[in-house]
Formats: sequence, structure tokens, C-alpha cells
Amino acid sequence: MIKIFKYGEVSSDEIFARENPTANVSDAVSEIIDNVVRRGDSALYEYCERFDKASLSSLEVSDEEINEAFASVDPKFIEILREAHVNITDFHSRQWRGSFVISEKDGVITGQKVIPIQKVGLYVPGGTAAYPSTVLMDSVPAKIAGCEEIVMVTPPSKDGKVNPVILAAAKIAGVDRIFKVGGAQAIAALAYGTESVPKVDKIVGPGNAYVAEAKKQVFGKVSIDMIAGPSEILVVADSLSNPKYVAADLLSQAEHDRMASAVLVTDSYALAEAVSAELERQIPLLERADIARASIDNHGKIIVAEGNLMLAIDIANEIAPEHLELCVDNPFDYLDKIKHAGSVFMGRYCPEALGDYFAGPNHTLPTSGTARFSSPLSVEDFIKTTQFTYFTREALGKVADKVAYFANKEGLGAHAKSATVRFEDNE
Repeated sequence: MIKIFKYGEVSSDEIFARENPTANVSDAVSEIIDNVVRRGDSALYEYCERFDKASLSSLEVSDEEINEAFASVDPKFIEILREAHVNITDFHSRQWRGSFVISEKDGVITGQKVIPIQKVGLYVPGGTAAYPSTVLMDSVPAKIAGCEEIVMVTPPSKDGKVNPVILAAAKIAGVDRIFKVGGAQAIAALAYGTESVPKVDKIVGPGNAYVAEAKKQVFGKVSIDMIAGPSEILVVADSLSNPKYVAADLLSQAEHDRMASAVLVTDSYALAEAVSAELERQIPLLERADIARASIDNHGKIIVAEGNLMLAIDIANEIAPEHLELCVDNPFDYLDKIKHAGSVFMGRYCPEALGDYFAGPNHTLPTSGTARFSSPLSVEDFIKTTQFTYFTREALGKVADKVAYFANKEGLGAHAKSATVRFEDNE
């Protein structure tokens, strides 16, 4: 059963405790990465047989496989995927920012070029769960940014095939190449390249503890989006909220995995008790009831800020959740008060699942309190910038002594000389 805490009656340590368990997989991942670097495709085939129980004749998914998978998917789901793709594209297209040039001073031009990251790797989890939503969320902003090549990796099933809905989403999103490889070995292949898998410049996408650790270890060789922890939802709900809705929303994240965190912060103890009862009623009805039960019992909590909705929002900001629902009337009255959250869902009819699949904003979000300083995946993650500066001789002449003076203050005489040497010969 979910724990209920009254704010002010228990310690802050209990209120704000956040378990972020990390599996001790560092050595195992290091060994996998080293093996892939040394042996390339041979290591990938062996890991596929060992971990996925699949014997492959080729690592890359062929066009024929993609088309066959696409044709096998329910046409209704294809249409939903297409509509979600439109919504996600429409939202992210507004994130694009262009280059700029400043030329107000005579003889001086400065500016910044925005350049797409050339090659991007997308990690899409497989196995018991398929996430076509991740394919869309990670590939659409890369496409909008103008990345030249998008390479997707995802583990195969035992028959050596990739889940058809994953391939259908990839076809709709315009993913360029797809490889049947998962786990830490897939991250290693993207970071270093093999005979089949191209080396990329950035890796994005969620995964298990081995994937997260591998991303951490290859960072610096390539860029990564973030180290994602277990999924989180925090619902701020007032006394008028429907406990059935609130419980369902908490469970929408609790069913992800046993380590997921579902938190309710409310100004009403009566609502807290009603939601607790609803959770007990709804959990046994879920297909993933055992997972949801473990999440709710071990990592779920209800925090009561009796009669004080603004305190509830302050508590939410302290926790800085991945997903934050504002289940109140007039939610826009409170939006400016939200300082730390990955994504905010407004009002009584905006379940977090809208953001997972369909609304348009990205579902790859900062977890574990990192919303205090980081942001959702966006077009910004798939671009880089280069600055440029141009001075005429006359323009340099006006500032050369100032540059030299500054450089000498730092004890860097060669810097100073490089600014003044051009005027020593009176050319």
C-alpha cells in the first residue's frame, strides 16, 4: 500500500527521499565495450546469441524486412502513428533557431553558425516491451535539425526479427539505417563503429542499467542526451480532484518498472485516503499488476500539505519530477510557479500518457531531480554552433593595444604580440 505523509509531521528526509538505485554493472559494461572495440561485428553477433537468443545472418535490417513489417501492422495503428508524427513534428519545428551575424561596427563582423550534428544514433529498447513512441520522439527533432544520418539500434526477438511496430515507426519517421543489436554492445558499436554499424557523433534514447552505464562510459568519445533513471510522475491535486483519475495517472508510470516513482502531493487528506483506496482497487486489474504493485509499495508516496495548495507546488519544485500533473481548475494560474519539472500536464483532463504518445512535446525527459538544471530532448540536442569573427586591418588597429594590455595582464606575452605585430612594420 502507498505511504501517506503529512507535511510538517515527518522529517524532510522522509518527504523528499528519492531512491535512485544503480546496479553495479560498470565492470561488465567495460568488458563489453572493450570486446566490441577489439572484435567489431563478431562480438555483436556473439552477444546477440548470448543475450537475445537470436542467431542472425545480418545485423542490418533490410528494406524488405521494413516493408514486410509495415504491411503487417494494423492500419489503424499506422494512422495513429502518422498523426502522432505530425503533432510531434509541429511542436518541435518551432524549436529551430538560426544562425546570426552582427555587423554594426565598421570593419568588424562576428556571428554564429548553427550546424546539425552529422550522425546520430538512436537507442530503442526492445525485448518484452516495444516503444514506437521512442522512435518518433527521438528521430523527429533530429530530422528537423537536419542531421545527415540517423542510425537506430534495437534488440531483436528470438526469431531474429525486430518488433514490427518499431520498424513501422522508423519508416514513418524517416530513420536511415536500423541494426538488430541492443544493450551495452549497441552503445559501444555506435560510439566506436564496427564493420557494419557506423560510428555516430551523438547517442540518444533510454535503456536499462547496462545501456545507461555504457552511455556514461562512452561519453567524451561521443555526445549523449542524458543518463535516464527510473520513470517518475508527480501529481499535484486539490480537494476537488477525482481520486479515480489521480490513481490511474499514478499507475500510468508505476507500470513502467518496479523502480518507477509515483507521487501525489495534495492539499487534502481526504483525497489522499481516497486515492490510496483507488490504487488498491485498480492495481489488481492491470496486466502489469506485479510491476505496478512493487513500484507503488516501494517507491510511491502521498504527501499532504493540508489546506495549502501553494505549499504543494513548493514541494513539487523541491522534488523536480520528470512528469508533473497539475490536477486543478485554472492550471495556467499556477504554471509560472512551477520551476523544476521535465514536462507539465495541465488541468483535470490532461493525463501524462498524452505526452508519452500523442500531444507533441517530447517524452524523453530529465529524471532523478535533474529537471533542476536540464531540459527535455529537443532540436537543440541535435545541433552545435560555430562562432566566427572578422576584423579589417583598420578595425584591429583600433583595439590591438587593448587586446595586448589584456593579454599582458594574464601574463601571456605571445597573445599580446599577435595583436600588435601586424603594425610594427608600418605596412
